[in-house]
Amino acid sequence: MKNSLEKDIPKSSDKIAYHDSGIAFMMDGESVYVGNIVYECFHRSIPMHSHSDNSYEIHYISSGHGKVTVEGKEYDTLPGTLYITGPHIKHSMVPDKNNPLSEYCVYLKLSADKDAGKRVLSPMSAFRNMSFWYGSDKCDIHSLMKSLFSELERQSLGYRTVVESLIKQIIISCVRNYSVETEKKDLKLLKTAESQYLIIEEAFLYEYATLTLTDLSARLSLSSRQTQRLLTEHYGMNFQSKKTEAKMSAAALMLGLPEKTITDIADELGYSSVEHFSTAFKKYYGMNASRYRERAGS
Repeated sequence: MKNSLEKDIPKSSDKIAYHDSGIAFMMDGESVYVGNIVYECFHRSIPMHSHSDNSYEIHYISSGHGKVTVEGKEYDTLPGTLYITGPHIKHSMVPDKNNPLSEYCVYLKLSADKDAGKRVLSPMSAFRNMSFWYGSDKCDIHSLMKSLFSELERQSLGYRTVVESLIKQIIISCVRNYSVETEKKDLKLLKTAESQYLIIEEAFLYEYATLTLTDLSARLSLSSRQTQRLLTEHYGMNFQSKKTEAKMSAAALMLGLPEKTITDIADELGYSSVEHFSTAFKKYYGMNASRYRERAGS
């Protein structure tokens, strides 16, 4: 059964191709030459191949099912799939015999990239820098492709200008697909990092007496070594030093409460004896707990 997305292509047409149409334009300071613009319903497999320097193909799957292999990795391809292959990226395609893939493909040749490092971030530089991308289109590239083929078929007055505009919009839509995916990943990483810091800080704030490296690592879903690395990188100290800091901060506060004895404080902080607490306190603050209490009360 034909997918409803295919209503734009005549049922009798398995392939519509525009080769060397002479479409070329400037975009963000780069020259873009449009080589092939092709729609095809594939009953044949496309063997592994790649393209030369500065060459890019935009592939949009509008119906059917098949397997696309890119750089040795196989992807299950369905309607709405968008993938871009840049220079020297090896790719092949095998359609489902019972439900062959229909694909729009636009082949672009960009100018030699001599000044890539000097350009500010732009849609064109972002497009060039993504040598391969695969995912579900979120920017309605299908509608742009339908309009592109309609203009090429009718060739009404001013169609070349419209075609150039549509291809620019397709390029921008590709980049927006990249950006949506990148922003989601960045947000996920940000949320993960924020969550980790909150777990760490609350653990040392409320569980300084009993917290272990094993417990903290489990909450962070990290190994003990990774947890130590995270603490060192973001807090400048290892687990034991961070725990000592938390316990000594709590001790200093408790010593300001007259109702708490030093023995009480040592017990609450998890020390096995008053002597052990006193030794740790003096090493940290340079004075014993009784002297600290006197100075705090004066």
